[in-house]
Amino acid sequence: METRRKNNFMTRRREPKRFMLWLCMASSGFIFTVLLIAYVVRRVGADWRDVPMPTVFLASTGVILASSLTLHIANAAFRHDRFTQYRLYLGTTLFLGALFVILQVLGWRELMLKGFYMQTNPSSSFLFLLSGLHLLHILLGLFFLGVAFAEAMRRIPYVESFVYSVNPPNRLKIMLFTLYWHFVDVLWLYVFLFLLYHHGL
Repeated sequence: METRRKNNFMTRRREPKRFMLWLCMASSGFIFTVLLIAYVVRRVGADWRDVPMPTVFLASTGVILASSLTLHIANAAFRHDRFTQYRLYLGTTLFLGALFVILQVLGWRELMLKGFYMQTNPSSSFLFLLSGLHLLHILLGLFFLGVAFAEAMRRIPYVESFVYSVNPPNRLKIMLFTLYWHFVDVLWLYVFLFLLYHHGL
């Protein structure tokens, strides 16, 4: 019986889009892990000079964590046919995501005003590289959030919203971009805590 269960787990058909998303997230996680390992190795170099992390990154971390909460609430509202609440919290998530981008850019500005640029030294290079690469992930997530929010706003009547919500491809799409958004939130927390340990504020 146990062998049969294992065989079923290995051979059962998986949803391809979900599998591809998990594969992409695993690849992104691997890339960031390699970069953080490179950071630790490079840190022993003689030309390394610690650069303080922008204080605004602390605010942006709170914003991105709040966006995960609002998206979670939006999904719960969607599943329970509370479409007005779904649109409200989905829009709030979109706003918080855009605010995160603005705060990250302000963090880069803070670094540059202090005289730290990408080429200043390896420490500042890693700060820009890690936060910039993560920002690309956020921008991709914002694109899908924007598409979902636009679709929600086009279906304001309850009947249209309900028909949209019971469509399996639409449910899958919402589940996928939610999974991705939670992933990039956790990814930033991972990077932020690493930088906080090595750079401080």
